[in-house]
Amino acid sequence: MMTKEQYIASLRELHLNLYRFGERVEDVVDDPIVRPSLNSFAATYELAEDPQYEDLMCATSSLTGRTINRFTHLHQSTDDLIKKVKMQRLLGQKTAACFQRCVGLDAANAVFSTTYETDAACGTAYHENFKRFWTDVQDHDWAVDGAMTDVKGDRGLPPSQQADPDLFLHVVERTPDGIYVTGAKAHQTGYLNSHYVLVMPTLSMRQGDEDYAVSFACPTDAPGITLILGRQSCDTRKLEQYNDIDVGNKLYGGHEVLVIFDHVFIPNERIFLNGETAFAGMMVERFAGYHRQSYGGCKVGVGDVLIGATALATEMAGCAKASHVKDKLIEMVHLNETLYCCGIACSSQGAPTKAGNYLIDLLLANVCKQNVTRFPYEIARLAQDLAGGLMVTQPSEADYRNPATHDYIEKYLKGVASVPTEDRMRVLRLIENLTMGTAAVGYLPESMHGAGSPQAQRIMIARQANMDRKKELARTIARI
Repeated sequence: MMTKEQYIASLRELHLNLYRFGERVEDVVDDPIVRPSLNSFAATYELAEDPQYEDLMCATSSLTGRTINRFTHLHQSTDDLIKKVKMQRLLGQKTAACFQRCVGLDAANAVFSTTYETDAACGTAYHENFKRFWTDVQDHDWAVDGAMTDVKGDRGLPPSQQADPDLFLHVVERTPDGIYVTGAKAHQTGYLNSHYVLVMPTLSMRQGDEDYAVSFACPTDAPGITLILGRQSCDTRKLEQYNDIDVGNKLYGGHEVLVIFDHVFIPNERIFLNGETAFAGMMVERFAGYHRQSYGGCKVGVGDVLIGATALATEMAGCAKASHVKDKLIEMVHLNETLYCCGIACSSQGAPTKAGNYLIDLLLANVCKQNVTRFPYEIARLAQDLAGGLMVTQPSEADYRNPATHDYIEKYLKGVASVPTEDRMRVLRLIENLTMGTAAVGYLPESMHGAGSPQAQRIMIARQANMDRKKELARTIARI
């Protein structure tokens, strides 16, 4: 396995074609906007080196028998699925941000089982392709970004009927050695901190969509790929002279990028689906299920930090003993632990796929994500309620450091006498960061739309609910 230092050094060998704020970024690793997200990703390597977390962070490879980082593991039991959720909560607690590596893990497990069933039905060799690729991933401890979401264009039209064919990523040329693809993948979490991207279809495909039913892996810096960094609320605070207090979370963060593929070559050995429309939906459904399970861990860990910051804010303001304050904190804990229960539940009820790796219970995974679209927003609302208006109106760190205004801020932003004013400011900025700032991207809108919007889960809940069985139970009891 790679160490944290080896991982960071390996990223310096990449040549990413990244643009942000209208300029090309020459040094992605040390860019002040990007670096906090790299630090979050690097935590997945750092904690794997710590003996106290070995059981959660490491696993035994089903492909080679060697010890590997759990973020490259193909789940072999319900225990593996449960440990995944516990690992994600731990990392959320340690970073208070999106640590980004879950997407590749979820993609790998979905592609592994789907390629097995595709080969069985179609006589293809995608499963062996993927096993060879993923063995390399495990052996080198590569970071892999999973890419599913296309920009989609006109949502009322299937991929092959769009006015612009590139609005869904698709095959534009087939050769004896491989394929060329063009299109884009949006909302790509962790791409800048990954060695490879594992691409999947974005939805179920029908006849006529064969060129869009494609899955493959390629280096993140492959020729023909252009990256455009997504904006985040308060992101330019990282560029200010005084950027210690106001950023809220100095060390960790996340990022999203738009990934454009312009006639990118994919060799045959890295292709895992190529026109088999009947299996695009399976890959989508399984990836979505795994990623909906993930949110029962990572969002809970971030929630732990937000609840802790809120509790500190009430203590610093001198109102922690008020009954309504206690009750609101209890409600925050109740909501957060309910999300965790869902993540553990869908994991404990998992079952093996035909390929041998384990799949979560899809109904419970979708219930988990449905709750994630709601509960973090309520936790954030309660945090803002208890933090008070000072969270968004306190002066800047630059004013706090200015001798002309420092003493006024020190005097008038004081809460409990024993608590340093600066500490209170830091806690309030952390709450702002988690509920309105850069971290809110991963904690709130991503909770809503990541792994599919709320309606996507409701469709799957309806599909997985087995209503006929429930009606039969009622008929039996009613004797009809």
